Amino acid sequence: MTYAITQTCCNDATCVAVCPVNCIHPTPEERAFGSTEMLHIDPRACIDCGACADACPVDAIFPVDSLSAGQREYADINAAYYEGAEPLVAEVDGPNFHAWGEPVFERSLPSDFGPLRVAVVGTGPAGMYAAQDLLLHTAAEVTLIDRLPVAGGLVRYGVAPDHPATKKVGDTFSRFHSHPRVRMHLGIEVGRDVTAEELSAHHDAVIYAVGASTDRRLGVPGEELPGCLSATAFVAWYNAHPEAVAQGVDLSAERVVVVGNGNVALDVARILVADPEALAATDIAAHALDALRASRVREVVVLGRRGPEDAAYTRSELLALKHVPGVELVVDDHDPRTAAAIDAAGAGDRAGVLKGLARVPTAAESPAGGERRIVLRFHSEVVEIRGEGDAVGSVRVTDGGGDGDGGTADLGAGLLLRAIGYRGLPVPGLPFDETSGTVPHEGGRVAGVPGSYVVGWIKRGPSGGIGANRTCAAETVGTLLADAVAGELPAPAGDAKAFRRLARQRNRRIVDARGLAAIDRAERDRGRRDGRPRVKLATVEELVATARAGRLLRLTR
Repeated sequence: MTYAITQTCCNDATCVAVCPVNCIHPTPEERAFGSTEMLHIDPRACIDCGACADACPVDAIFPVDSLSAGQREYADINAAYYEGAEPLVAEVDGPNFHAWGEPVFERSLPSDFGPLRVAVVGTGPAGMYAAQDLLLHTAAEVTLIDRLPVAGGLVRYGVAPDHPATKKVGDTFSRFHSHPRVRMHLGIEVGRDVTAEELSAHHDAVIYAVGASTDRRLGVPGEELPGCLSATAFVAWYNAHPEAVAQGVDLSAERVVVVGNGNVALDVARILVADPEALAATDIAAHALDALRASRVREVVVLGRRGPEDAAYTRSELLALKHVPGVELVVDDHDPRTAAAIDAAGAGDRAGVLKGLARVPTAAESPAGGERRIVLRFHSEVVEIRGEGDAVGSVRVTDGGGDGDGGTADLGAGLLLRAIGYRGLPVPGLPFDETSGTVPHEGGRVAGVPGSYVVGWIKRGPSGGIGANRTCAAETVGTLLADAVAGELPAPAGDAKAFRRLARQRNRRIVDARGLAAIDRAERDRGRRDGRPRVKLATVEELVATARAGRLLRLTR
């Protein structure tokens, strides 16, 4: 028996580090790492030890003989990665274990080097990988800062609620929230409550992990109509983001158009037509669950500007879409280039996953009957969003017919979600590249601002999943430590106590680690009452009040 890596792979390579026979690839040292959609286990070399499954932070690794019907294809995906390649381990009597040498801690500071005080702005995966690296390899004291009164970033507010295994990486990060060398200040925004200069004045270094919090626009007529939303806003709404409008999404139309061909587009399409009672077992926002129960949506048309061979979603996410209970996945056949690409695709290609699916034309209106379906329409762009009254009524799209000049078609729809990419916003006090939406840097070191660093999407742009942030953070922390050893970090004028006083003077609603623990307990208690993993608190006021109440309760015991 062998193990296989499945859909929820986060690519953080924890499994690579524990594999005793080097059968998981690509590794962080290999060129393909970061460009493959997921990691793969070589069935020829796996010795069935289970170390990788135990170490996986997102429960993505299973024995092949235990895979469910919807996961069995992943055994073939893992094996196909190695087809035609020489075995990646030597054929010897017994397992070919790693040749362990003397331990080398390349990321540690010299023993006579005093502890650094580092602020990490942002508590999503990028920030927490950086904090973890500092805490495990140095004696650094870390100040965790987030503009929201709760930690988690995209793990809490970006991962779809029906992907609970992916959210488990948050449990790994949460271990560091109460670390003795961590101080947590949640609810502080750099540029509003404190300046970048003030942050630097109280720390040896500052790492900004603020992500890419806005979205790209279509730039077509009608985009300002009610009912034309960003996928960013929709994801925030169903994940109970405190800045999302709880009653802000109208699901009274039978068809929704989603513009984009990435994993986020597939996420929102899947949530729109999923069985609400299945979602009731997740941590989806209570207001979103109520709206989905009353929803009239039965069809989601996912528009891709290019063909299926160039789609940005991962093959694993597309495979999962084929197995959503009660939902039919079909391909729009309006353009012969789509069918040609699917027919010519190999088994390992994204387009190859679409073989065997029904190919149907998209009607002007959603189909009659009670069935739910997702339609993948390629070679199609939005030309105009047309209103009906004061809301979206239809979407005019290109209808190429194979030569790219075949006119347009109107799709009746009451909601359009654009999922065409995220974009970073400027951080007050730091340089900003308007073209890329990132902070200019060299190896994570912010250009022209000594002692300031970036990690994650604000550093490299909105690409790569959760695990990509691990290697990204390793580079940034390595640069920071090299600067520390070289004596290139500015000396802070204030200490940790002075910063805590400053922060509380500017914002009386700060949530610390004890307050965060109180929020977690309250949400889990609410979930237990409803048979759910947790019921999220959905407003800043609820989060802050719960944090305060929890702290007061502990103090009075």
